[in-house]
Amino acid sequence: MTPLPPNPALKPLEALIGEWAVSVPEFPGSRGYTVFEWLEGGAFLRLHSEAPDPAPSATLVISRDDTTEDYTILHYDSRGVSRVYAMSFDDRVWKIWRQAPGFHQRFSGSMADDGSSISGAWEKSPDGSSWEHDFTLIYTRLPESHP
Repeated sequence: MTPLPPNPALKPLEALIGEWAVSVPEFPGSRGYTVFEWLEGGAFLRLHSEAPDPAPSATLVISRDDTTEDYTILHYDSRGVSRVYAMSFDDRVWKIWRQAPGFHQRFSGSMADDGSSISGAWEKSPDGSSWEHDFTLIYTRLPESHP
């Protein structure tokens, strides 16, 4: 089988590649772990997270339409939850969102200029207009990782 070439539309996500410690300030002392890595030689980006109970561990596969430049995330977690999200990553601002009847979600995070951390928060809404804070995520790049 011929290997796939790297997807040039995913080049902007190169800054995410590596291993990250993840903390949730709302749950002091809880630490998770996330790795961003290329799949199929760079045709897709994979995010795998390991989270302490009761939070779910998850795997996300990210790709981008090379015509519309829209990112899409396929999400599956340890609870058996499967979701599709839209995403953007521009000027170190990372956004993820989903509009589903009865449960809208959105995440907005900012990467530090030196690429060492990402601070962001998830929000949720029953109707897509009244939003409430869900939880904060702080990603800290592990020393052996590379930007």
